[in-house]
Amino acid sequence: MSGFKAIIPAAGEGRRLRPHTYATPKVLLEVAGKPIIGHIMDRLLAAGPDEVCVVVGGQSEQIESYLIREYDCRLSFVRQDDPKGLGDAVFRTREHFGNEPVLILLGDTIVDVDMSSIVGQGNVLGVREVDDPRRFGIVETEDGKVRRVVEKPEKPTSNLAIVGVYYFKDAGVLFDSLSRLIESGRRTRGEFQLTDALQLMVESGAVMTVKQIDHWLDCGTPDALLATNRHLLNKKSYFRPREGVVFIPPLHVHDSASISASVIGPDVSVGAEAEIRDAVIRDCIVNHHALAEGVLLEHSILGEKSIARGKLRRLNLGAFSELEIG
Repeated sequence: MSGFKAIIPAAGEGRRLRPHTYATPKVLLEVAGKPIIGHIMDRLLAAGPDEVCVVVGGQSEQIESYLIREYDCRLSFVRQDDPKGLGDAVFRTREHFGNEPVLILLGDTIVDVDMSSIVGQGNVLGVREVDDPRRFGIVETEDGKVRRVVEKPEKPTSNLAIVGVYYFKDAGVLFDSLSRLIESGRRTRGEFQLTDALQLMVESGAVMTVKQIDHWLDCGTPDALLATNRHLLNKKSYFRPREGVVFIPPLHVHDSASISASVIGPDVSVGAEAEIRDAVIRDCIVNHHALAEGVLLEHSILGEKSIARGKLRRLNLGAFSELEIG
């Protein structure tokens, strides 16, 4: 399907994912053998966008280099060095749009859905019922249509959370609302919120519907990253058998990883050029060029080029770090 453009806001600092995001942009952290933004692009490109506009901030060169190298599509990049909210991020892409349809996918959330089921369906917000709506932008509906949109309400009147996928049939209407929001200086929680612009659209008569999203994979914290890793591995496992190594699927092991005398899995991702020796590892992400030796690890993340040795049980080790016990 063609005839639409896409926006991926990817300028977030990823503070809740430190120390990993000191060296690696949040959207390039790997789950199930691929960066977060790679999983997003795979799902997006299946729907055939005419252009993908990515909003980048610090460490933008790494993001741009990865996308240009891995994806043969029309890409554009917009800077957001002084983030002022999601509404601000989207508004900065306005010069790339006229009145064509636009699909927005957040850069830190993998929405596991066929995008073709959303594109071309009018104005659509992806939603999911949640236990604590106060943490999200929420939607109130009436007769199947969006009646009200509120950002992180103290007293929620709905448990339908917006989950990071938005489709609008006319980008011009969206950007008009964002322009009104920003020119008025209206901020919520100190930022220009996309949800506030959506409410302006509703008040101006725009008709929006919702689509229930069953699999919404948050990648905002270490625990969420590991949970997303588990979900994706259960859909697609990959490894090449090695002598002296026991693999317990599901897992993803890069062909260039060096592994010996170890038990790997279940729910483990091992990146390129990683080294694992005399180890038992389960429910972990071992990033590229990391070394794990003589360890029993579970529910852990080893950053790029990190080193873990000794009798360890659980780690959240950032890039280029080293920890040795005994």
